[in-house]
Amino acid sequence: MTPPDASPDFDPQLAALLPALEGYVPLRMRLDQLEHFRGLSRVTREDLIGDAKVTCVDDSIPGYQGAEITVSVIAREDHSAPGPAVYFIHGGGMVMGTRFAGAKPLLDWALRHDAVCVTVEYRLAPEHPAPTLVEDCYAGLVWMAANADRLGFDPNQLVIFGGSGGGGLAAGTTLLARDRHGPKLLGQLLQCPMLDDRNETESAYRYDGVGVWDRTSNLTAWRAVLGDRCGGPEVSAYSAPARATDLRGLPPTFIDVAAGETFRDEAVAYARGILAAGGECELHVWGGAFHGFYDIAPQSDVARACIATRDAWLGRMFARGAAGRGTMPVP
Repeated sequence: MTPPDASPDFDPQLAALLPALEGYVPLRMRLDQLEHFRGLSRVTREDLIGDAKVTCVDDSIPGYQGAEITVSVIAREDHSAPGPAVYFIHGGGMVMGTRFAGAKPLLDWALRHDAVCVTVEYRLAPEHPAPTLVEDCYAGLVWMAANADRLGFDPNQLVIFGGSGGGGLAAGTTLLARDRHGPKLLGQLLQCPMLDDRNETESAYRYDGVGVWDRTSNLTAWRAVLGDRCGGPEVSAYSAPARATDLRGLPPTFIDVAAGETFRDEAVAYARGILAAGGECELHVWGGAFHGFYDIAPQSDVARACIATRDAWLGRMFARGAAGRGTMPVP
């Protein structure tokens, strides 16, 4: 497939930011540049929490094959009755980032909904290739659900959330939970998810060398995750959820994606697959936006609309879960 001639038409508020982002975002990233970008993506607990009125407590838990991994539990300082919960998987193309990267929504949801939020420090590729990443994430989900009483949430009101690489891992973890009869999920929230190792969609080619995360960076990351299997016939749907041939039985799903990014077409296809399988899926394609726009430019008009729409869906899920157990949602 050859790239279309048309150049991307980014929203002016976002387009104005791109020159300043050069060198700070992984565009046309090679594996030998990974440590540089890892350094830029290392968000700490202090960076995230600041003076927010929340607690953040770490636990060490067994990950894939019994290796120790860390989860952090974030809750409102005055957390009260068991209610909703969010399990978060951070982004970074499955090759960078920390459990605190992209986790600011957890603070908002803990404060607004009195939600208990858990974020997992899964091990990264290429040091830990598939299936370690998704298995670590699934282990964290199982641990969270098993400790609902101690953590103070209702296991029937548990939503999984991930963005970018974390969105792909959240989708894979949800498939594992379905197929292993694991924790019941009230919903899955996938923002700009990284789902398809094949990189053969129109949007993958159109946004190669353009925006924030392009086809070249995506190939670098997927090859780190899958090695020689990348793009071939033996890739598991748990590691690359676009490979799934059966999308029945998934929880209500929210998917959004930028119109001007590599992941656009695979995200749309995944949403269509859920709907075709009889599932519930809300899909938003944000015109004029590039990958990760809601984190990079949260005050832009399109990001504000995106965040409001995402948060409204989550609020509806929490209300649905509360109604199911005969209680009123937390305001």
